[in-house]
Amino acid sequence: MRIDIITVFPEIFNGHLNYSIVKRAVEKKLVDIVIHDLREYGLGKHKQVDDYPFGGEAGMVMMIEPVYDLIAKLKKERNYDLILYTSPDGRQWDQKSANRLSLMNNIIIFCGHYKGVDNRIREHLINEEYSIGDFVLTGGEMPAAMMIDSIVRLIPGAIGDEQSALSDSFQDGLLAAPVYTRPSDFIGWKVPDVLLSGNFAEIEKWKEEQILLRTKKLRPDLYKKHKGE
Repeated sequence: MRIDIITVFPEIFNGHLNYSIVKRAVEKKLVDIVIHDLREYGLGKHKQVDDYPFGGEAGMVMMIEPVYDLIAKLKKERNYDLILYTSPDGRQWDQKSANRLSLMNNIIIFCGHYKGVDNRIREHLINEEYSIGDFVLTGGEMPAAMMIDSIVRLIPGAIGDEQSALSDSFQDGLLAAPVYTRPSDFIGWKVPDVLLSGNFAEIEKWKEEQILLRTKKLRPDLYKKHKGE
């Protein structure tokens, strides 16, 4: 899998993408993550990538020309399954989105910045837009890093125990069951007896009960959706 990132602040990705599961997936050559500095395609001697908006609003808007030129160059080199834009007014990113994109071969993630982007980019160059929540950030780099993390960990071989990813929260639209490890008794706080019993049928039954109880308590919206309410 290859992920191309278009950004005006490439240094933001240096930390997140160089640790843990994402780093190991890159080292195993399970994914190729390429960061492109949009300023290299900027206009004029100052490599301009933004300008004042028509209509007199405050703020700066990312220009279409540098984005068009970079995307055109990338599309000449390979076919892309998806060109994604991180946007506060995009559809909500979720586990189903991560699952779907993890099966793709090549994707581009364009990180917005400043006041926004020339809307012609969204109309003519972007396939899908995603948001990580109903709030506004300075730029789309952090949402992009989060999306990449959620995608890469699903690629077979990215994590040691592939079954672990399948039991994560939201894989079936519900929260995961609580987990425990040693010691079984810490200052009187005990692990549920069923988990120490060795009775795997009872353990699975307990997990299923806990999944529903936790989802109902912590995410009643998901619980109602699960129940078809």
